[in-house]
Amino acid sequence: MRVAGLLLAAGRGRRFGGPKALAELDGEPLVLRALGALTEGGCEPVHVVVGARSEAVRALLPRAAVAVHAADWTSGMGASLRAGLGSFHGLEPAPDALLVHLVDLPWVPAGVVARLAGYAGPSAVARACYRGTPGHPVVLGRRWWAEVAGATEGDRGARDWLAARPDLRLVECADLGSGADVDTRADLGVVE
Repeated sequence: MRVAGLLLAAGRGRRFGGPKALAELDGEPLVLRALGALTEGGCEPVHVVVGARSEAVRALLPRAAVAVHAADWTSGMGASLRAGLGSFHGLEPAPDALLVHLVDLPWVPAGVVARLAGYAGPSAVARACYRGTPGHPVVLGRRWWAEVAGATEGDRGARDWLAARPDLRLVECADLGSGADVDTRADLGVVE
């Protein structure tokens, strides 16, 4: 099973005070931390959607990562997800599934990615959950990419599409990490 990674890292981080992709935790930029979780968890290739301060984010990426610019990134996560899904169109060999991850989840380790990748397949719909609460990453089988791209809007990404899926498999991952996201610098323990 070929599982590719898609990292959404385009946001400007209004509440955070700058792009979260460039913020650091323990001296490591969040974009590299999330990218490492995807690659170490078995995803290949990995595409990183950039937008805000895209050149600075691109400069951090290793050569193996494919940077995808979301031209309309200011309209929200839906635009980033559409750009990322579109970047896999025509790729040969085509991945069976994508594992979609967010840059502001620094406590999602490679073990969570590997566990979810075990549920991947062309028709898969799976989502990490933490103590029963749905979170990220999300596995989307190739069969659903066009449908998801058509259903995304604003800052909701694929949330509504996922919520309507009776076949969505929730995969408990609290034993491996935390799905807590970073909204402010205080969430990282950074005092301004």
